Amino acid sequence: MTTAAQGLPFLKGHGTENDFVIIPDPDGRLELSPEAVARLCDRRAGIGGDGLLRVVRSAAHPEAAGMADEAEWFMDYRNGDGSIAEMCGNGVRVFARYLQRAGLAEAGDLAIATRAGVRRVHIAKGGDGDITTDMGSALLPQGDVTVRVGDRNWPARNVNMGNPHAVAFVADLAEAGDLFTAPATAPAEAYPAGVNVEFVVDRGPRHVAMRVHERGSGETRSCGTGACAVMVAAARRDGADPAVTGRPVTYTVDLPGGRLMITERVDGTVEMTGPAVIVAEGVIDPAWLGAGSDTAAGDAST
Repeated sequence: MTTAAQGLPFLKGHGTENDFVIIPDPDGRLELSPEAVARLCDRRAGIGGDGLLRVVRSAAHPEAAGMADEAEWFMDYRNGDGSIAEMCGNGVRVFARYLQRAGLAEAGDLAIATRAGVRRVHIAKGGDGDITTDMGSALLPQGDVTVRVGDRNWPARNVNMGNPHAVAFVADLAEAGDLFTAPATAPAEAYPAGVNVEFVVDRGPRHVAMRVHERGSGETRSCGTGACAVMVAAARRDGADPAVTGRPVTYTVDLPGGRLMITERVDGTVEMTGPAVIVAEGVIDPAWLGAGSDTAAGDAST
């Protein structure tokens, strides 16, 4: 039994350089406030990360209890600013890698509960093999959407991968600007809870590159759901919708942090394949932990 007074165990991992603080909390005894999450994810004063993955048994979490029969583990994902998000594609792979490392899962098939539903992953054999994630099907809300950076505007495709995305095809990725602040999107009612914005250029047949502003985190080195949204938008633009052609289609998606392979199958299922790495583990200093307000309440078994 490890208590907050003794320090909080953590790990650090990344998927194509989309990095996360991982907090094991199997029995769901920790209460991490948004302020605490932001403090842990702070790159100068904390551990640093684009987001935080809390590892909880589904049966121990009220939002996941209904999925416990399908998936033993729930990914309680938070953005770097502490806000709650529905889904994180790179995060699911890192989450699965943690379970494998901790002896809680083996190579092969695994189900993980998320706020966007159960996601099924396949861990390739070997300690560092790629992980393939069933990302579910994309929703394509109707209506025109635009993205603006400075005085430039682009039409965008509204794609929902369990979380919202606006995908804009541009001539040069530099046109996205610094992405420190969120690009403007319109109309406002299209994204009432905010949106992830992707800027995309073509690199070759079925090959694109992207940059992304993730809501709550700013520009990140990679975004798994964003790469899936980009692939779906590109396939529709290119006349390669599997539901129409009757054939699955795969795109290579390059991100600042690496490369993902995204496939959409005829039934609409989107699959993402890429790496996931655990780089460190340790215990957060109890003095630092205690200096923050509401960092952790209760205790967590490890």
